[in-house]
Amino acid sequence: MAQQVRGVVARGKGEPVSVETITVPDPGPGEAVVKVQACGVCHTDLHYREGGINDEFPFLLGHEAAGVVESVGEGVTEVAPGDFVVLNWRAVCGQCRACRRGRPWYCFDTHNAKQRMTLADGTELSPALGIGAFAEKTLVHAGQCTKVDPAASPAAAGLLGCGVMAGLGAAINTGAVTRGDSVAVIGCGGVGGAALMGSRLAGASRIIAVDVDDSKLETARRLGATHTVNSRTVAADGGDVVEAIRELTGGNGADVVIEAVGRPETYRQAFYARDLAGTVVLVGVPTPEMQLELPLLDVFGRGGALTSSWYGDCLPSRDFPMLVDLYLQGRLDLDAFVSETIALDGVEEAFEKMHRGEVLRSVVLF
Repeated sequence: MAQQVRGVVARGKGEPVSVETITVPDPGPGEAVVKVQACGVCHTDLHYREGGINDEFPFLLGHEAAGVVESVGEGVTEVAPGDFVVLNWRAVCGQCRACRRGRPWYCFDTHNAKQRMTLADGTELSPALGIGAFAEKTLVHAGQCTKVDPAASPAAAGLLGCGVMAGLGAAINTGAVTRGDSVAVIGCGGVGGAALMGSRLAGASRIIAVDVDDSKLETARRLGATHTVNSRTVAADGGDVVEAIRELTGGNGADVVIEAVGRPETYRQAFYARDLAGTVVLVGVPTPEMQLELPLLDVFGRGGALTSSWYGDCLPSRDFPMLVDLYLQGRLDLDAFVSETIALDGVEEAFEKMHRGEVLRSVVLF
């Protein structure tokens, strides 16, 4: 029987979100209903509210979540009622050309639930990233549920569902940071902070955090940065961020530069701040109108790799349990990303705090 729960809805572009009654249907074939325990407030949810993803309003927001499987539909074998899971928005199909080539993290046909959750009046909702987890319960494809150790804090584990995984994966999976590498991370919000932590976990010897905010740089040191650069202060003093990074890397530039802002000007800094044959990883999300211009000779002459990172190039079934195990061993401080815990009706205020740069993550607890 369908259930009615509370959820956070964005009804129109730029409008404040509201807590409304949501109807969650019983799971159909391949689907699962999850009782949400915690859900992080991510920038992507704000992009949905602002119409920056698409205009399929109303949206049921929330996607960075952990909870317990309540029920499953026909044919579901990978999870069962009672399993503690982290939700993911790339449930791989196993059949597309990327999956067949052994690169499922690039899957071109990821799964979502076929049924729609609705408002009480029957209006269909568009769940953010196919999840919609700012709700007491949500309906997802069973492949979006990754079983992990239930000893983990839901508030911490849920952050692997998006931002923290994106940053960790940008360093470990996409950038292939390894022992002794030098790394620079431009932009030290939640994703950039996770890239710093991932670089430390991978054994990087020099980890440079770059941001315009001293408070974020202070946090960056706690997350793994060995050096910090305030790009605003450097510019005010007539300096250059690229030169500052080079000075900290023996005049050469970093082996890996992770751009976690998503702007042309910061990408250019990343491009020129890397060592010859170094790697630039774009994990910051640009807007559609942004354009980048680089001398083609520089692209050729500097060698190396320019790559983007989708969801940290993660494979949830592989990466989530491993990272939760590291968390439980005390080797990965996911709790450091939880700036505050809030109630479901605090999401709009959390958006404002996030916009002002006051938090790494606000997390809704149920």
